[in-house]
Amino acid sequence: MAKSSDLLWGARFKNPPAESLTTLSRSPDYYFSLAPYDLAGCRAHAHELQRAGLLTEAETRQIVDALATLNDDFRAGKTQPVWGDEDVHTFIERELTERLGAVGGKLRAGRSRNDQTANDLRLYLRDSVRQITRRLLALQAALVKQSEQHVETLAPGFTHLQQAQPIVFGHQLMAHAQSFSRDIQRLQDWDKRCALSPLGAAAMAGSAIAKHPELSAAELGYDAPCENSIDAVASRDHVAEFLFAASMLGVNLSRLSEEVCLWASRQFRWVEIDDSYATGSSIMPQKKNPDIAELTRGRSGRLIGNLAGMLATMKALPLSYNRDLSEDKRHAMDAVETLLVVLPAMAGMLDTLVVNKAQLLRQAPDGFTLATEVADWLAVRGVPFKEAHEITGRLVRFCEAHALQLWEVSDAQLAEVDERLTPDVRNALTLTAAIGARDGYGGTAPARVAEQIMRLKQVMAVQAEWACTYQGPTLS
Repeated sequence: MAKSSDLLWGARFKNPPAESLTTLSRSPDYYFSLAPYDLAGCRAHAHELQRAGLLTEAETRQIVDALATLNDDFRAGKTQPVWGDEDVHTFIERELTERLGAVGGKLRAGRSRNDQTANDLRLYLRDSVRQITRRLLALQAALVKQSEQHVETLAPGFTHLQQAQPIVFGHQLMAHAQSFSRDIQRLQDWDKRCALSPLGAAAMAGSAIAKHPELSAAELGYDAPCENSIDAVASRDHVAEFLFAASMLGVNLSRLSEEVCLWASRQFRWVEIDDSYATGSSIMPQKKNPDIAELTRGRSGRLIGNLAGMLATMKALPLSYNRDLSEDKRHAMDAVETLLVVLPAMAGMLDTLVVNKAQLLRQAPDGFTLATEVADWLAVRGVPFKEAHEITGRLVRFCEAHALQLWEVSDAQLAEVDERLTPDVRNALTLTAAIGARDGYGGTAPARVAEQIMRLKQVMAVQAEWACTYQGPTLS
């Protein structure tokens, strides 16, 4: 049980906290992984206290050096929190006072755990979104690699999980790549709003001592300090927004995972998952299961749950800070760790995927996927599309009744369906013709898909630079 003297808030109380209170109140162990970010904030605050005249230059150097050593010791596992450390802030103050004596206790002036905890999570998330982006770009690279190999691989496209029109398989893969590119854009856009420092807000009204938060903000890599001290400690919309971006990414990963599960099934037989990215059955020796895709699909629900949990926590809180907000780290850190585990596994699975081109080609015309070509052929020749649609529907019905493919219907049978169906329609009834006709911007024609890949590579290069050039605060 922690003694009141060990806490950051105990002097006003006659009795020590109950054990049940301590158990509930103490941060989960994984919260202490935020120590490097808190130490960076401590260094910036030490410089603030020196500017305010509360620390001498020598004392500031003592504290900054001690913070750097503590950071090294923590990362090396030489220094760890004890049960009496209620949170990361208590842990760091205890370590500083043990190492520096009274000088270590000076650092608390002019700040609060309220602005500290808000700062720690912002720094952690700004760092984490770059890690997530780098891993997502690796998945993008795997998708691009596969897409480049299948720019001319004919395949059936689906709507309503029913075969619809022929496409090239690279176009299908690039559809997923485009979704992931927007996920990165969301993270980049989020970072613009999160790049404001809450330090200097103190408990909620601002600090009477730390009066130059713009300097602390610059030291920590922020663009500026928060405009309003109450908002700085009370808002968590940046956490909810990150969790939305994470859950949207999870949904996009889940949709790709679902398709991989379908493609790898014996019913589809479109792809073969490499043995190193599949598992087997404990009872059925023949099984080869797409577990990475399934686990990723499952984790997407967890990411959505983190967003829902955070929004539920926030929805009825009065300003400014309330302890309910400590749940922000639970949701945010779980989302980060989930994505950092899922993304490399998905990237490896996609990179090693083997596509069955022959099977895709066999299935490409199934289900009368060329029927739209008939309707378009008629429309180009002046037939109102309403009529062209009805004529094509009758032709499909005729083919079903006589077990024929569209291109197998004789000249006489075409005329029987409708006299406007002349033999020339067969020129449109090939997979190559259907694919080649979709040559507008964003279409499935091979040339357009190749251009799409080239443009995405350029976007990815810019995104990679963004992810790699950010240097979060360090104590080195």
